[in-house]
Amino acid sequence: MGSRGGCCQCCFSFIFTVGLTALFMWLSLRTSKPSCSIKYFYLPALNKTLNDTRNSTLYVSLSLNNGNKDKGIYYDNVNLTFSLPNTNKTVGTANVTKFYQGHKKKALKKVELGSDKLNWTVVSESVYPNGSSHFRVDLVTKVRFKIIFWRTKRHRLMFGADVEVNASGTKVNKKDIKLSAADHQLASYSGQLWVLLNLLVFILLNPW
Repeated sequence: MGSRGGCCQCCFSFIFTVGLTALFMWLSLRTSKPSCSIKYFYLPALNKTLNDTRNSTLYVSLSLNNGNKDKGIYYDNVNLTFSLPNTNKTVGTANVTKFYQGHKKKALKKVELGSDKLNWTVVSESVYPNGSSHFRVDLVTKVRFKIIFWRTKRHRLMFGADVEVNASGTKVNKKDIKLSAADHQLASYSGQLWVLLNLLVFILLNPW
């Protein structure tokens, strides 16, 4: 009875240790998508107080935040599309050159679209009689996560938000405008990690 009880205790300790190891690995490998927000949005040509439409450049500041504690992010080129909400009418496009972002770091990227890159016919359609206007900002990129010395495969991310602009040509919302993302975008990667961990546990419990 004593040897049998000791064997059960050893098996329980082994299973418990494997479980903790699997949990630790899951927490270590699990990734969170970065958050994106618009800090600054200004179109001087829509500023009614200036009475000057010669400066037709769009100025945008984009904030990207990597909230992962110990995982860096490699961004491919970040593509931005400015359009009218709920339409296929594009105002202009821009991109941010690919870059690396360390863990728990924030990056501020400034974008300028000159008059040659803006469709002013579409911009004019966005302006209401009171001088305000609405725009849609969509962001598309691919990222790889750096986990210690390992880089994951690329994962496509898509973010977007509507921006309301006042008669001064700046965004109405004084706070940063967060770009929302589809929740399923990293689901496939999380599923792969879960399968890998289950396989590891199976191997440890069945050492052959």
